[in-house]
Amino acid sequence: MEMDNFSNLPVRPSELPDVREVAMTPVSPRYRIANLASVVSVFIILCLALTIAHLQPWVMLPQQLHKLFPYAVAVLALIATLLFSYHWFADPLVRYAIRQQDLILQKGLIFRTITCQPILRVQHIEIKRGPLDRLAGLAKLQVFSAGGSAYTFEIPGLSVERAVQLRQFILDHKDLDAR
Repeated sequence: MEMDNFSNLPVRPSELPDVREVAMTPVSPRYRIANLASVVSVFIILCLALTIAHLQPWVMLPQQLHKLFPYAVAVLALIATLLFSYHWFADPLVRYAIRQQDLILQKGLIFRTITCQPILRVQHIEIKRGPLDRLAGLAKLQVFSAGGSAYTFEIPGLSVERAVQLRQFILDHKDLDAR
């Protein structure tokens, strides 16, 4: 058993690469628009449902419920405003990078995360498109790591063409030896 190629030299912390210096690619601007539109749509649907329940003549509601109607709409408006504001500021911060040996995802407004996934550890990749994604012409690329049952991370807000390109790149490079 010969181990001539094996080495385990020490690395100084000052010599480590900084992942924050990698050029990151933002997701599609349509991702932000789709999220904002979904928040507004859900708010409108919930307000309509509350209004119909408030004004319907078939079932007599207790007077206390009628008095809560404006408060319920105000709470819904507050939640919708918070969600809208979050997506307004957080969605432009979602970025990704593909390098020869790994994938990087950066996201978060309050709690920022940077996730790196070695391509060699990729088990499989899925492209997901829900109804809103299809409507906006977007896709999500889910990357599953070896040894895990759930996806390691998901790159949302990609054009379908870009998601297919990234998937194929990863599939073409996942069996290469690390250099």
